[in-house]
Amino acid sequence: MDPAVGSIMQVGVTVSDVETALAYYQGVLGLSLLFRPSPSLAFLSGGAVRIMLTSPQGAGTVGANSILYFRVEGIEAVYAGIVARGSTSEQAPRLAARMPDHELWLAFVRDPDGNLVGLMEEKRAA
Repeated sequence: MDPAVGSIMQVGVTVSDVETALAYYQGVLGLSLLFRPSPSLAFLSGGAVRIMLTSPQGAGTVGANSILYFRVEGIEAVYAGIVARGSTSEQAPRLAARMPDHELWLAFVRDPDGNLVGLMEEKRAA
């Protein structure tokens, strides 16, 4: 059997200021700080995936990262709370797709550097 990659362990987000980003990802999104090895790095818990906040350090462009999608329950309330805590709204919750066993709902906000943050909920019939 050929070697294969496993599940995603960590996602790096390039930010202009780690302190500002940390305040957003902790205070607005509610993620827990795992550790902070230097002023230009912070690691947070995103469930099974670790989120690394980093200054550019020669790679990456502020505000032009991949989109982080967070699984939520009660997307309308979670979205409203995140926006009320100071996040910039990009797109209110909406139905994105009807699947055989659930509806996929998405919403988007932006962090202080303009990076998109996705919220997703799989709504299942009761």
